[in-house]
Amino acid sequence: MEPPQITVDAYAGHKGEETPRSFTLEGRRLLVQEILDRWYSDTHCCFRVHASDGVRYVLRYHLEEGDWELVMQERSR
Repeated sequence: MEPPQITVDAYAGHKGEETPRSFTLEGRRLLVQEILDRWYSDTHCCFRVHASDGVRYVLRYHLEEGDWELVMQERSR
């Protein structure tokens, strides 16, 4: 099973870190309404976000490759 196709619109903050603002998932553009959490490793930045469709997502940015992937999605209760 292939992971869903995702395109992320991000901006580089004052330290140069990429932060997601919106993303397109399977043809639907979703706005990031809130960044709920973020964490870093040597190779990735991860963001847990609440999107405009009412779903929470975890997006992971590969530092060296410069690309994004969807790690998880979870409906809000």
